[in-house]
Amino acid sequence: MSHRGFVLILSSPSGAGKSTLASFLVEEVGGVRRSVSTTTRRPRIGERDGVDYFFTTPEAFHQQVAAGGFLEWAEVFGNFYGTSRAVVEQAIGEGHVLLLAIDWQGARNVRAMLPPEDVVSVSILPPSLESLRQRLANRGQDDEAVIQRRMDQATAEMSHWNEYDYLALNDELTQAQSDLASIVRAERLRRHRLDEGARRSLASFGLQPAS
Repeated sequence: MSHRGFVLILSSPSGAGKSTLASFLVEEVGGVRRSVSTTTRRPRIGERDGVDYFFTTPEAFHQQVAAGGFLEWAEVFGNFYGTSRAVVEQAIGEGHVLLLAIDWQGARNVRAMLPPEDVVSVSILPPSLESLRQRLANRGQDDEAVIQRRMDQATAEMSHWNEYDYLALNDELTQAQSDLASIVRAERLRRHRLDEGARRSLASFGLQPAS
């Protein structure tokens, strides 16, 4: 058996680089995969059920909510999105690092639903308030009113920094990538995530760690 897996939560204000860093982890760090959300929205062209999303009906979604089947869920522009508890627990048992890019509220819900040893959380920090505003402006996607709304949301998100296990400053991208990869590597070596090699070593000394 490989290392026991865990959920890796990434949270950040819009514009702080969470999506870029998440893509790096999935593409460059072995054993890291994105969580596939369940959604009630209709599939877009090219999207595949079970790969991009688990597509379902509003009725089935709310039945799953009532049964406690989601670690976290939210409504976005009239559609519902949720993280399946069963899918997450299976991935952890199989030794995967399951990446969730969610806000502080979603992170809090996940922590409440899973054993603490199965959750690692990282808050991605921008270099400063003004640098974040500049990044949002440079994207050229939003008018000033939308940028201000995102900045207000950023302040709310950042106020929960002390709920996270790690803080990763995204000032220089390659350094932030290295920091996150190091977190994954270190977390895999936690005592409660022993792999077979470590178990064999301990067993050779007559030591039997708990399963």
